Amino acid sequence: MMYPYMTLADETEIVHSQIIEKDGRKIVIVNFERPTENGFDSARCELPDYCWTMREGYSDEEIALFEELLHSNAHLLYKYAESGGIRIA
Repeated sequence: MMYPYMTLADETEIVHSQIIEKDGRKIVIVNFERPTENGFDSARCELPDYCWTMREGYSDEEIALFEELLHSNAHLLYKYAESGGIRIA
């Protein structure tokens, strides 16, 4: 299951998975997706290794900004992944 996290000014939607146990480690998958004229730009990163497993349409500069965002938000992404997403009233 994927949970919404935030939407950026360029319409990139950021969503994250629940906690995934893999080899005794807790992993969170974060997806980035932006609509385009021909479909979507997409990227996927696995925390805590910051390993990009998919990338289509985003520039190196955009990926660098996403990685910076992930580094400063990883603790929140793990918190929300553990609790089933952000609780919005």
